[in-house]
Amino acid sequence: MNKFSDYFEAQKKSKIKAGDGLVFGKYKFFNSSNMQTKFYNQALYHSEALIFGTGGNASIHYCNEPFSTSTDCIVFFAKRNDFSVKLVYQYLSGNIHILQNGFKGAGIKHISKGYIEEIELNLPILEQQHQIASIFDKVTCTIELCNQIIEKLDLLVKAKFVEMFGDAINNSMKWHTVCITDVCKAIYGGGTPSKSHPEYFTGDIVWISPKDMKSEIISDSIDHITYEAVENSSVKFIPSESVLMVIRSGILKHTLPIAINSVPVTINQDMKAFVPNDKIIVKFMLHYFKSIESDILQRVRAVTADNIDFKDFQKRKIILPPLELQQKFADFAEQTEKSKSAVKRVLEKAETLKKALMQKYFG
Repeated sequence: MNKFSDYFEAQKKSKIKAGDGLVFGKYKFFNSSNMQTKFYNQALYHSEALIFGTGGNASIHYCNEPFSTSTDCIVFFAKRNDFSVKLVYQYLSGNIHILQNGFKGAGIKHISKGYIEEIELNLPILEQQHQIASIFDKVTCTIELCNQIIEKLDLLVKAKFVEMFGDAINNSMKWHTVCITDVCKAIYGGGTPSKSHPEYFTGDIVWISPKDMKSEIISDSIDHITYEAVENSSVKFIPSESVLMVIRSGILKHTLPIAINSVPVTINQDMKAFVPNDKIIVKFMLHYFKSIESDILQRVRAVTADNIDFKDFQKRKIILPPLELQQKFADFAEQTEKSKSAVKRVLEKAETLKKALMQKYFG
């Protein structure tokens, strides 16, 4: 079994600060982010390379053109020509946990050059490497394309909301406004059954917590509870077609997780559920909250955990356009969601194929 250092050699580190990256420039500019979005007008490196972010969370990039990096990156060039640099990139990016395990320290964690150099690599013969890299390229291209389409569909719905209803934060179209409580049959909080009764967590009742809030439509959860758990705790049943919102979680530093439950569910204490009445359409409510996300997040409090002051939140005014306009938007969002679901199915197949290929070629 060979080590990473048998194939690669670290290059002299850049002294450029991450903040010096440009929106436009001649050459790609990499920092510790897992996305390359910045540029620079000078190139520090001119060979095929792997670029590792050293602070925060694991990231790796492949580049085969002149580029620059910030000081929080380590650049490696190949020191022999009997292997595929791109295949090593595909292996490590597909097994990012190998890198993440190397991040150590208090506060912002870092990975060392020494840890990377000790990573074990078991590569097939060169001819097979190029064939495998070509297969991975095609699958990766499909995954990237699917993610781009999904992102554009999300932007399309956001743009449609603004086109129809304007800036919801400032109510630029001067719609009638009411309190959030005026458009809800009920607003429910959640709870956690007693952990001293492990049997409470062996049921089939969906129990949503922030870790489940990863899509717009929620129909299942990682954890489930029993009817006895509901009867002996503050947990309540939430009817389907409600809007679920995370109100306490570290994710509120940058994102407001929000979704519609397509089946009856229960929720934990870090969540709230809005049950809409006949004045508002559930999809309109969902996207209204999405449209004011930045304003909500600005008011998040950091006490024992990042949280939304819910008493204050309930006093907010919500715009209330005519129901027929809400329905027109909801129909548009529904059609877009169907398109997104079709793309997600392709994405899931591509990701499953990539995992299978990883297992086949790298074990």
